[in-house]
Amino acid sequence: MKTLVRGLAIAMGLIVVLGAVGWLALQRHDIPYETLEAKYDSPASRYMDLPGGVRVHYRDEGRRDGPALVLVHGYSASLHAWEPWVRSLSGDYRVITLDLPGHGLTRTDRGYAAGRDGYEAVVDQVTARLGVQRFTLGGNSMGGGVAWRYAIDHPERIDALVLVDAAGWPSVSKDRPLIFKILKYPLGRAVLKNIDTRPLVRQGLQAGYLEPRLVTPELVDRYVDLARAPGHRDILLSLQTGTNRVATPELLSTIKAPTLVMFGQQDKVIPAADGQRFAAAIPGSTLILYPGVGHVPMEQIPDRSARDLKAWLRAKVYPAPAPPKP
Repeated sequence: MKTLVRGLAIAMGLIVVLGAVGWLALQRHDIPYETLEAKYDSPASRYMDLPGGVRVHYRDEGRRDGPALVLVHGYSASLHAWEPWVRSLSGDYRVITLDLPGHGLTRTDRGYAAGRDGYEAVVDQVTARLGVQRFTLGGNSMGGGVAWRYAIDHPERIDALVLVDAAGWPSVSKDRPLIFKILKYPLGRAVLKNIDTRPLVRQGLQAGYLEPRLVTPELVDRYVDLARAPGHRDILLSLQTGTNRVATPELLSTIKAPTLVMFGQQDKVIPAADGQRFAAAIPGSTLILYPGVGHVPMEQIPDRSARDLKAWLRAKVYPAPAPPKP
């Protein structure tokens, strides 16, 4: 009997040791900003210091004399998500993309209090510093939530609003990727904070993009690497807690800017029915639903979605742009 007990104790000890070793092997430390910038910024990258210790990474591309488009990325993404649209739109428009605090290459002081309302302030400050007084504001997913809230709070600055699989309604897709289900719980957030999340990130991206060919190792690396910038994981996890203004018909009915709602019908992150709710609530809005498309139309079907956006802008907001000045 003593031999059996001793054997069980040794076995349990080995399990604990192996578990600890495995846990330590999964730990991932921060990646310095200098390393990330060397890998992920571009010749178009610019940086702007804002109040509160925020150093925003942004790009200001396209026609300097064209109408301005400002594009805001989604949760855990970065301005890289808009690169396909920038290539299509920059011949006619001035296109400004930025990394929100806690994302991409934007830096913050330790203890930065993240929140969607704070993101509105970043959009407001960056555009004002660039001398852009009026613009079309577009956003995908969480960035779409930032966009419609900004349109409500700053109507005097908005020419038009573009919501691409935008967040905001208090609904949850039953097909949400596993990583979002884990992030819902405090214990899940604590476990994910410092471990290698690559398998979960890959699964989440595959659910968002739908097409496995689009979820390349380089894409997974970019999401994982940028989430490990100093301070980013604290901000990303804090965004899963607290209260936010949710969309209601009464609130959205106050938006007077021309609005285009674009949604993938097979979105597994935010149900396409939410796109229909946005279109029904915002007066005079236009709805485009894409069959067979997921959460990121600007990346999954970049040419088609950019073409639809340009056609809508010319019909509803800006006349056909004049030829570029010599």
